[in-house]
Amino acid sequence: MSILLADAKNLLSDLIRRFSHQVDYLAIRLEEAEGTDIFLRGNKIETLSEGVSVGGQVRACYKGGWGFASFNQLATIEDRIAEAIAAARIVGDAETILAPVAPVVDAVVLPLTGTNPRQVPLAQKKQLCDRYTEILRSLDSRITTTSVRYGDSEQRILLATSDGTILEQSWVDMEMRFAATARNGETVQTGRETTGSRKAYEDLTDLDNQVRGAAQRAVDALSLPPVKGNSYTVVIDPILSGLFVHEAFGHLSEADMAYENPDILEVMTLGRRFGPPELQIFDGAIPEGHRGSYYYDDEGTPATTTQLIKDGVLVGRLHSRETAGKLSETPTGNARCLNYHYPPIVRMTNTWIARGTTPVPDLFADIKEGVYARNWLGGMTNGEMFTFSAGEAWMIRNGKLEEQVRDVTLSGNVFSTLADIEAIGDDFYWDESGGCGKGSQSGLPVGCGGPSLRINNVVVGGEAA
Repeated sequence: MSILLADAKNLLSDLIRRFSHQVDYLAIRLEEAEGTDIFLRGNKIETLSEGVSVGGQVRACYKGGWGFASFNQLATIEDRIAEAIAAARIVGDAETILAPVAPVVDAVVLPLTGTNPRQVPLAQKKQLCDRYTEILRSLDSRITTTSVRYGDSEQRILLATSDGTILEQSWVDMEMRFAATARNGETVQTGRETTGSRKAYEDLTDLDNQVRGAAQRAVDALSLPPVKGNSYTVVIDPILSGLFVHEAFGHLSEADMAYENPDILEVMTLGRRFGPPELQIFDGAIPEGHRGSYYYDDEGTPATTTQLIKDGVLVGRLHSRETAGKLSETPTGNARCLNYHYPPIVRMTNTWIARGTTPVPDLFADIKEGVYARNWLGGMTNGEMFTFSAGEAWMIRNGKLEEQVRDVTLSGNVFSTLADIEAIGDDFYWDESGGCGKGSQSGLPVGCGGPSLRINNVVVGGEAA
């Protein structure tokens, strides 16, 4: 713990005591962060930096209205508290409803299993990026563009609230992204890979095969036929099922989406059936070692595991204290902020579909014509609609994998797609590549997981039939 945070507990407790009588709720958070950012495009260094950030935030609530202020200088903290309180009192005109949680007095560190990346010299991290760049560039002469990005950060926070919480929490996160673009005449294809860890720097140092695979996929795709656009029975691998459950379903499970939008609240009615009886979906920060794991959220609520869908039926959603209070439900520990510049909002942590019972080979049985899709290139969601691009894909004919195809996009309505799940595989994979964006807070670490899925009637975009 640094000098700033080590000596701040008494200060924050005193400030809470002096100012909290003016509002219904007051929270003060101090934060220190340090990190590395490296970005290579080809052999050109676009970013090579290490930085330290120190600051804090104040959140005040009065008659249901929120005031927020952030700062970089501790000497200005009383002014920022006054600003947040003034803003809350201006906008507050109703009732403050925060679900109760027991106050927390604790100091926790998310454990590492190996080397802390903050102990690794910048030059060594740059050498790692150079090695991966060379792997991408040297695979084939048709590789025209490559990029490698490395990032790590260590955050330490101190949170004090008018409810009596005094919480210290710290963690380390790291991520690498790779991309290679291949060109043959007018045909251009890209392969991508992303990986991350909250456990050890060593998790990023042995990725040669993964990096080479990204470049190889780009080259191989140049000679592949495009898929014929149509509706197919589709089998997706665990990486795509993890992406699907996060992007297409997880955001709709964030309770601020529901209480701010009556239409979504009506659709996301607890007790409504969304999928087959075998479907189980969870979100939680309790599972250890994943990028969305922690002990307490950014309001000091203990981490939980929340079952969202049980036996195909919607049974839960993700909450901050405010959303839980407004919907008369239980806080789930899902209030998170990217850093001190932003207030906590409802965010996913680690989101997964539970392992099923169908052997993976059986997922392909009896499919006369379908598509098998693996990995991902990108995607987008708009409410209940989604579109994802697969990193690799093959046609399924008479229950067997046949020719590989390219330019495969999967589109649909999340609720129809959940209902069209025909079988859930007995495999499972955690994907630690997630950096989630919401409400201008992009890059928040999350984990995704799932088994392979067989889904009927998926719209696959491609060349016109």
